Amino acid sequence: MNPLLPAIALYLCRSGFIRDGPHSGPNSSTGASDLLRRSLTTLALFSLLAGCASHDIDPRGYNQTGTASYYGSRHHGKRTASGEPFNQHGLTAAHRSLPFGSRVMVTNLANQRSVVVRINDRGPHTRGRLIDLSRAAAEKIGMLRSGTARVRVQGLSD
Repeated sequence: MNPLLPAIALYLCRSGFIRDGPHSGPNSSTGASDLLRRSLTTLALFSLLAGCASHDIDPRGYNQTGTASYYGSRHHGKRTASGEPFNQHGLTAAHRSLPFGSRVMVTNLANQRSVVVRINDRGPHTRGRLIDLSRAAAEKIGMLRSGTARVRVQGLSD
């Protein structure tokens, strides 16, 4: 379903278009339009609540291949999404949906070097990227020069 549909339905209900729309008049049934308005409002609220639900995934068994990038000095000391300050010298990473505190092994597919990092931030915010590593983690797997690398990310059990 298009994510804009509930918002449009809510707007139409609140604006009175559905209640007072082109088919209203002395012979129209206000009960039917009230029912439609309540139904659309309920659908819109349900859709909004569903969109606010957590999208965290279980790190056990997580195994994805994609592009990694890294972030460093520009973000050093700034707050991460988990609330802790970012440390470019720590072995941490940003991932869109893995829970904070999850540990994953990231393997550079070009040289088979691996590093274990802890997820403490959300990202990457660049389309087509799977994970953002700290500078120290990127250095461990040999991707500082290139800035990005094809990697495998595997969830670890604690």
